[in-house]
Amino acid sequence: MGEGKTVQQSIRSEIEQHLKERGYTLTRLSEITGINQGVLSDLLNRIPPRAMTIGHLDALAHAFEQSQGWLYELYEAECFVEGRVSRSRVVPFLIRCAEIGRQDCIDSIVSKLLDNQKNTSILFQVAEELFTKGKRKESVLFYQLVIDTDKNSHNERFVIAQYRLFRALQGTDSEKNWGAVIQFDPYRKRLPENYQLDALLQLANVCFSLHKWKDVERYADELRELATAVYQDELRGRNINRKILPLKTERHLVVYYGQGFLLKSAALEKQGLYEEAKEYISGYADLSWFELLDETGQMEVEKFRQWATANHYTLDVLLGNIDVLPIYTRFLIDHPKEILSGLIAIMESANKHGFLVDGILKQFSNQINDFNDYDNLIQTDRYFRFRYELAMYRLHNGQYVNGMEDTLRCLVLSTIMKNDSGFIRCVTLFEAFRSHATDQQKREYKRIMEGIRNEEVDFAINSISFGTV
Repeated sequence: MGEGKTVQQSIRSEIEQHLKERGYTLTRLSEITGINQGVLSDLLNRIPPRAMTIGHLDALAHAFEQSQGWLYELYEAECFVEGRVSRSRVVPFLIRCAEIGRQDCIDSIVSKLLDNQKNTSILFQVAEELFTKGKRKESVLFYQLVIDTDKNSHNERFVIAQYRLFRALQGTDSEKNWGAVIQFDPYRKRLPENYQLDALLQLANVCFSLHKWKDVERYADELRELATAVYQDELRGRNINRKILPLKTERHLVVYYGQGFLLKSAALEKQGLYEEAKEYISGYADLSWFELLDETGQMEVEKFRQWATANHYTLDVLLGNIDVLPIYTRFLIDHPKEILSGLIAIMESANKHGFLVDGILKQFSNQINDFNDYDNLIQTDRYFRFRYELAMYRLHNGQYVNGMEDTLRCLVLSTIMKNDSGFIRCVTLFEAFRSHATDQQKREYKRIMEGIRNEEVDFAINSISFGTV
């Protein structure tokens, strides 16, 4: 009897043993598992037995009150029949192993798959299905295996794996995000156009969160150029009655076109080039002329219209035009999603031009106290920028207790992001106003610094007893 046959017998022997212990008939087992009784009979009694899916095994584990992953170490024989791999069974098996952390089973299966380089397509399929299901962390291993195995850097599968890996590695760690950009950047133009549009938008967004404004400009320029080319090609196809399906992208084509202008404008704004930034706002302020718009596209056009209005106000405020503050404030009230970005601009301008905004802070105090979502780097960076400007404002206007609390909050945010320049700015600010800190704030500061020295910076933001606005 061959090794594979022995393992097959073992997995079924375990099931038979549990059937006897519980006194289950196949009829009863079918009722509990939801597996057809005839299928169960074929799985357990037919010679040779019917191949078992991982779904069957999981259902049996539940019926016998076993933990998830029961008998997974014996399931490998179902995936290889007479030395040939069964894609229909090995793919779901690897996905389940990744989901529940059975690295031992993954290692064993992968070592056999890699005996034949053609099986790289199986690893890529597993990675894609995990990524699509939102299991990005779990997909990383499989994309990396594809990259390591498929040495042809011009192969579409290889390049897509590089892109997916770039997406999967994004988080709140600035250093890792920049590393992901550097690793993926050389491959961006080898991607198919639909992936390339998504990739350029993601690259620009990550660089925006890292304050690499020249890189944002470069990717935004590429995004506008490519989106324009794709748009014109689709229009030509329609005008000559050529049947052409629109590119399958994550977002509507108008998003990539508009974001090319928006990101360019935002990058210029961050460099203090306010008048130049205004010129690019006109590129996305009214996209109603954009053809090929469905209902989703129309909604995106309306979003760009709102963002253009908000960003016009932002630039006016940054230029020191305080007359626009009342209408800007009303706009923010009507558009809550714009509040954080709007308050950043208001605080930055107040610090630069020396006007008071206590009334505005009070008006938005509830929203400010709710700024506590740190799941992605872009949003975390926005919270940091707002709190830092708020700390500066309060400290320079004699509101020392709250100002020092905001400084401490920024210090923690900078460690979460591993933002070295932000960390240095916070330390410098705290030390400049140390004499105004309370004893409790000094203790908190010391605790944060000791944690950083001991590389224990994974504490939660809420572990520090900050006050509210």
